[in-house]
Amino acid sequence: MRHTVIYKKGERFTLEADYYGTTSPNAPVVVYIHGGGLLWGTKEELTEEMIHLYTSNGYGLFSINYRLAPETKLSYILEDIQDALNWIELEAPKQFSINAKKIAIVGSSAGGFLALCTGTFKNKPRAIISFYGYGDISADWATSPNSFYCQKDLVSKEMTKHIIIDDVITEASVEQRFLLYLYARQTGEWVQEVTGINPTINKEALLKYCPIHHVTKEYPPTLLLHGTNDVDVPYLQSVFMRAALIKENVKAKLITIPNGEHVFEKDFHNPVVQNALKEVIDFLHVHLTD
Repeated sequence: MRHTVIYKKGERFTLEADYYGTTSPNAPVVVYIHGGGLLWGTKEELTEEMIHLYTSNGYGLFSINYRLAPETKLSYILEDIQDALNWIELEAPKQFSINAKKIAIVGSSAGGFLALCTGTFKNKPRAIISFYGYGDISADWATSPNSFYCQKDLVSKEMTKHIIIDDVITEASVEQRFLLYLYARQTGEWVQEVTGINPTINKEALLKYCPIHHVTKEYPPTLLLHGTNDVDVPYLQSVFMRAALIKENVKAKLITIPNGEHVFEKDFHNPVVQNALKEVIDFLHVHLTD
C-alpha cells in the first residue's frame, strides 16, 4: 500500500514522497531518487516489480519528488534531497514502523548522480546504490554535444521556449520535457541549464557538484550498476567513480551489464538483470541489517 506524505513546503511548491511499507517492523529504509536528466520525472516512476523487490525483502521504501531544472538549479535540488533525508530521519518514524538510522539511497541516472552526491553530505546514508549514474558533470561527456543525440533530428532553441515556464516544477513527464533535454544534449548546454554555470567560463565552480572529486574515507559503501551500451551516460562514469572510491579505501563494487543499455532493468526478467538485482539486495542486507 502506498502512503503519500509531504516532506517540504515552499512559497510556490510542495514536495511529496510515497512510502511503501513492508511486513517487517522497525524496517531499514531505502530512499529512491528518480531520473530524468534533472529536467523531468516523478516519484511514481518505480515499477511494481522494483517496489516489490525492496519491500518483499524487508525494506521500507520512500520514492521522493524534488524540484526540477532548469526552473530550479542544482544547488536547490540538492537541498531538497537533504531535506527529504532529514524528514525521513526525524519525522517518518512517527508515522511508519521504520528504523531511520539505517538508510540506503538508491537512484537511477540523474537520480543515481543525486544518490552519489549524498555521500558528500554531512548527514550521510549508510549505503548508496547508483543505477547508471554519474560522478562528474564537469567532464566532456556532460558538457559537450552528445554524438548519439546529435544523430536525431536537431532541435532548435525556439522549439524549447514553451517548455520552460515561470514556475516551480516538481513533477513532469518525459513527453513534456524530453525535447528540452534533447536540445540541451545536442548543443552541450545541458550542464549550464541544470546548474546555471557555464562550464567553458567557470569549470571550477562545477567541481563542487561532482561527487567524484569529493570522496573521503567517510564516504558510504557504494554499489554501482551500469550497462556497457549506455548511450546516455557513459559506462566509464561508473568505472571512474568506483576507482575514486577504491582510492580512498571506500567499499565499492561495480556490476557491469554486458551490452546493457540505459534503464537496463526494464528488462526485469532477464537472468543477467535478475542476478544484478539479487546483488543489490545482498548489498542492502550487508550494510543495513547489522
